[in-house]
This record gives sequence, C-alpha cells and structure tokens, in this order.
Amino acid sequence: MDASARLEQDLEAAVSRSAGGDCPPRLAEAIRYAVFPGGARVRPRLCLAVAKACDDTNPAASVAAATAIELLHCASLVHDDLPCFDGADIRRGKPSVHKAFGEPLALLTGDALIVAAFEHLALRLAVIPDRLAALTRIVAGSVGGPSGIVAGQAWECEPAMDMIQYQRAKTGALFAGCTMAGAAASSFEPTAWQPLGLAIGEAFQVADDIRDVAGDMAVIGKPTGQDAAHDRPNAVDLLGFDGAMIRFEGLIATAVSLIPDCPGADSLAVQIVAVSRGLVSGLGARQAA
Repeated sequence: MDASARLEQDLEAAVSRSAGGDCPPRLAEAIRYAVFPGGARVRPRLCLAVAKACDDTNPAASVAAATAIELLHCASLVHDDLPCFDGADIRRGKPSVHKAFGEPLALLTGDALIVAAFEHLALRLAVIPDRLAALTRIVAGSVGGPSGIVAGQAWECEPAMDMIQYQRAKTGALFAGCTMAGAAASSFEPTAWQPLGLAIGEAFQVADDIRDVAGDMAVIGKPTGQDAAHDRPNAVDLLGFDGAMIRFEGLIATAVSLIPDCPGADSLAVQIVAVSRGLVSGLGARQAA
C-alpha cells in the first residue's frame, strides 16, 4: 500500500471512531464532510515524505502523526471559514461546513476534529510509547499557543500585528510540525528539521497569496480576493506579481538547501519542488491574460 492509501485508510479509521457509536447524526455527518473528500493533503504528505527520506523505520508512527496533522488542519479550515473569521462560503470546491450545517455544528465539528487528532495519536502509539511523547509535543506545539496556528489566527485579533510572527504561526508552524514529526517518527533529531518546515511554510504562504490574487475559485476550491476583503497583507500587493513569484522560487530553493542529511535527501528535494510549483502552475499566464 502506498503512502497516500495508508493515509486515507488511517483517516477513515479516525473519522469512523469520532463520528461513530452514539455520535449525534448531523455532527457525525459534518465531521466526515470536513475531512472527505480531502484536498491535496499537502501537510500529511510532507510528513510522510520526510519519514520516507529518513528510512521510515516505524510506519505506524509516521502515518499516525500525518493523520493527526491532517485532522488538525481540517479543524483549522472549519474554524477559519466561520463568519467571525473569513466568512468563506466555499472550501475544497463545496459549501464550507458552516454553510452546509450551520455555525454551531461547524464550531463543534472543528472541536471534535482537534480531540480526534490527539485521541488517534494516543491509540496508534500506545504500542510504541517511546514515540508518543515526542510526537504529541511536536504536533501540539504546531497548532496551539504560543506560536502554533491558533496563535497565528489570534494575531488577526490584535490591534497591531507582528507580520513575521503572524505568518510563521499561521502557516509555517504546521509545516514545521510536519517535517519534525516525520523525522521524529523515524528516530531522527526533530529540531534539525524545523528550519525546512518553516521555509516551506513561508513559500506556501506566498503561493497562497498569489492564488488569492490570480487564482480561479473553481480550480483552487475556495474564494479568491480574501486578503483584500479582510484588509490582510498580501505578497502580491507588497512585491507585485512578478516579485511574489521570484520570492516564492527563492523560498523553495532555500527549503531544498535546508534539508538535513538523510538517506533520501535527493528524492525529498525533488518532491518538495514538484509539489510546490504545482501550486502556482499556470498562474503567470493567467495574470498576463
């Protein structure tokens, strides 16, 4: 079974557990709706790619970490789309959870997915407890305070925003969690992998800015023009379209240079470049048109 199939199977197990049994039917439906069908699964795939580059000595640990990360990412999307934040009506090409199920259930769905992520880690890693503490700490640190995605969202509520801390927390932290968790699952020192994740996260933030300006909602599966609508800084506004693309390419090159020594470094570099450039493929031609 390839990595993507293993991930989807593990996500199915986690969702079935969270949405099964005596779970209220509409909550169960909303939880499943928030996770399936998935988007590109970029974050968990990165976690698994790093684990593979480190020889993936314990696939059960790497897949559990990747699954937890994706559940937390899905939770963040559900909450981010709520009217109190972005008020986005579309996510992954279909109505966002609050549009399909209402705001109260959307809030509870995000909460349930956060709990499900850590429950899944605990259950999957019970037989390998030496990985449990490290992976739980890495994953938790990438989503909570003081510098995880919760903190990133909270910067939008501050009267004055620290842009570096904001983008590092909102986007970079979870990517750093992916690279660190993939390494830790294979008994590599995770701290050495944090700079790679942060660089990828910054590149993806720039790519997201470019897509917000020049993307097609039908292709990217979510509304465009959100940064302008919410008066948020955008790399295209700051650097121009060409400057943002140059910045994006530079960040990808930096990320590749930051891959720590590992058995699969070359193949990991190829995968990072391919996935990253796929995000902005065709947008230059669209902008020119």
